[in-house]
Amino acid sequence: MALQNEPETNHSFGEIVGKHKKMQHLFTEIQTAAAGGISVLIQGETGTGKELVAKSIHDNNRRKAGPFVVVNCAAIPAELIESELFGHERGAFTSAYQQRIGKFEQANTGTLFLDEIGDMPPALQAKLLRVLEEREFQRIGGTKTISIDIRVLAATHRNLADAAKKNAFRLDLYHRLAAFTIVIPPLRERGEDIPILVDHFLKRYAAAAEKPIRAMSTDALHVLMQHDFPGNVRELKNAIESAVLSETTDLLQPQSLPSHLTQESSQTAASSPADTTVILPLDEVERRTIVHALKVTNNNISDAAQALGIGRTTLYRKLEKYKLLP
Repeated sequence: MALQNEPETNHSFGEIVGKHKKMQHLFTEIQTAAAGGISVLIQGETGTGKELVAKSIHDNNRRKAGPFVVVNCAAIPAELIESELFGHERGAFTSAYQQRIGKFEQANTGTLFLDEIGDMPPALQAKLLRVLEEREFQRIGGTKTISIDIRVLAATHRNLADAAKKNAFRLDLYHRLAAFTIVIPPLRERGEDIPILVDHFLKRYAAAAEKPIRAMSTDALHVLMQHDFPGNVRELKNAIESAVLSETTDLLQPQSLPSHLTQESSQTAASSPADTTVILPLDEVERRTIVHALKVTNNNISDAAQALGIGRTTLYRKLEKYKLLP
C-alpha cells in the first residue's frame, strides 16, 4: 500500500501545510494578524516555519506590494548588526568604504522580519525600541534623520517572556514586539500532519528532480511516523528531498530515507517487535483504508464500496466526512 496523493486545498495556508486542529488555529491567527498593522511576535522551535508564517502575514496584508525584508539576528556578528539594520555612511568606521542602506530602509512601505530576535545584543535592543516607537533613525556616521513606514514582525525559538523577567531581554521591547503573539506547534504534537506534509514535499522535489516518484511506500511512511522530528518540519523536508535524490523507483522506499531514520526504526522494532509508539486514531485508520480502496479501484465508488463491505451511500458519507470528494 502506498501513501495516496491527497488534495491540500483545505489543509494549507500559503506554503504552510497542516490539518491538525492546532494548525487550523494557527491559520486563523495568521489571518487575524494579517488584517491588522501591529507588531507580531512569532514563537516556535527551530524548524517549525516561523519565516513562512511571517511571509504569509505579509502576503495577506495591505503591505503585500511592498518589500519583505528578512534579518537573522543570530547569524550576524554583534559588531555588524547595527550597520546591517540601520546602514552607515561612507567613512563612518574603518571598513566603511561606501554608503550602505540598512534593512530598515530597504523594508520601507513593506515588512521587516527580525528572525531570532532573542539573540539581539542588549545594547542594540534599546536603539531598536526607540526606532520602533519613533519610526525614524540615522545611519551610523550620518546626521540626516530618515523616516520609515514599515511593519515589524519578529520571531524567536526562545521564551522571551521568561527572558524578560530574568532581565535577559528588555521587557519594554518585548511588550512592543509582542503586541500580538503567535505560537507554532512542533511537528511531534501534530503527527497526523506527517502524511500530507510528505505528499506536499514529495510532489515538489520529485518534480524538481524530474523523477517519476508517485508516492511513498507504507513502510517508509511508518519509519517517518515513528520519528519525533526534533528538527520539526525542516527536518522532514530535508529528509524527503534527500530521499527523492536516492530513490530509483516510482515508489519511495525506506532505504532511500536518511540512514539515521531507518536505523532508529530498526532499533525500535528490535526492542519492541510487537509494539509501536505510533497509535493512530480509529478515524485515521478508516480514512487511510478508504483512500487505499479508492486507489486500488481507480476511484470507482461502486467497486470501492463493495470491497469495503459497505453501501455506496455510506461510502459517499464517509468521503464527505474525510473531505475526500473531488
